[in-house]
Amino acid sequence: MISRNFKNVLVVSVGFLFLFTAYGGLQSLQSSLNAEAGMGVASLSVIYASIIVSSMFLPPIMIKNLGCKWTIVVGMVCYVSYSLGNLYPGWYTLMPTSVILGLGGSPLWSAKCTYLTISGNAQAAKEGRKGPDMINQYFGIFFFIFQSSAVWGNLMSSLIFGQDLNITNIPEEQLIYCGAASCDFNSTSGSVPTRPAQKLVWTLLGCYIGVGVVAILIISVFLDNIDQEQASEFRGSREPFSRTFLATFRLLKDRRLLMLIPLTMYSGFEQSFLAGEYTKNYVTCALGIHFVGYVMMCFGASNSLCSFLFGRLAQYVGRATLFLLAALLNFSCIIALLLWRPEPDQTVVFFVFSALWGAADAIWQTQTNALYGVLFPRDKEAAFANYRMWESLGFVLAFAYSSFLCLSYKLYILLAVLLLTAVTYPIVEYREYKNPTPGDKEAYKSHKDTVHTNDKIISQTQM
Repeated sequence: MISRNFKNVLVVSVGFLFLFTAYGGLQSLQSSLNAEAGMGVASLSVIYASIIVSSMFLPPIMIKNLGCKWTIVVGMVCYVSYSLGNLYPGWYTLMPTSVILGLGGSPLWSAKCTYLTISGNAQAAKEGRKGPDMINQYFGIFFFIFQSSAVWGNLMSSLIFGQDLNITNIPEEQLIYCGAASCDFNSTSGSVPTRPAQKLVWTLLGCYIGVGVVAILIISVFLDNIDQEQASEFRGSREPFSRTFLATFRLLKDRRLLMLIPLTMYSGFEQSFLAGEYTKNYVTCALGIHFVGYVMMCFGASNSLCSFLFGRLAQYVGRATLFLLAALLNFSCIIALLLWRPEPDQTVVFFVFSALWGAADAIWQTQTNALYGVLFPRDKEAAFANYRMWESLGFVLAFAYSSFLCLSYKLYILLAVLLLTAVTYPIVEYREYKNPTPGDKEAYKSHKDTVHTNDKIISQTQM
């Protein structure tokens, strides 16, 4: 029989799979589906700007008061509201729901990361294993299941939009503006993507809303409330509100966290490039919007498989080796995208880029999340709030200049942030090598004291 901790990891993973089947597919289509006046990209920018504000204050407060489980549920409700806003897309529907999603986004992800870290440490203490190894394994399992959401969400959009009878061939005069040659703000090619029939859009959004509601039900019914007791104790305590309110900022005193900022921001830059630029200026421009789903399915499949693989490999080759591999993959893709001019008869190449990007993103996601959990075991809520805040800043900056810079400049910016990451991240590893973070017996001692032999409740470190 599987352990209760592993069961909870599966429940969290499946819940996020359903939720992001909807949101991930919708995000991939925003730059193409709501291209008028840049409304789709603007809504994504508002989402991540709101996540930044949310990350500053909300995660520690919500997690400590509600516990991880109900914080996840509240965050999921906020995500579903964005799908509702897309039913009748406009500035007065997309912007408010984007703000709602952003406010719930940081607590959602922080609670998920905290939950997996608690479960990993508790299971490691129970089995007498190293906490970081179990955390890596749990994050690998999570991202293996979670990243497959890109497959299912985009499969839904591709099958539904593939029924559109208005699909036309891409004219030659538009192809010259595809790829790194794209400069939308001064282009006269009139290459705004053709929006699918409204009936098909509503059908897709109805499916997305449905799977989002299922995600909420899965978490509400099947996930154990492992930190319920701690949340109750916190609500009854007299800990100053300002201490919890500013927990995210206090952690910035740690130099290791400061050195992780470029790495964390790069995660936002590279994800936003794929969702906002690659889908629009390469795939939609040269192949059509009905191909976006298939290309992103390839990304999701690669990301999912590599997340599981690298989560297992980390304990044998080390996370630094994996980060180096991710950097090399992204560096190679960026240089190639600067030189490549996409053509409709080069269909395979579009999928090759998305597969390689998916493999690199699998490393950035699994290893960065696990790294935060390993480096800040006693400040998990604040650490993951910082992670979400700085990653979201990368998203915001990338989406903010999306409508004002030529694509080649965006690729150069992405390359510059990657090179900065290659300088600052090794500093963190060197400091960790010289002064290791306290191991299982010290940092997670309370886990061993609270694991019950009947496996009913697994408690967490003091919040």
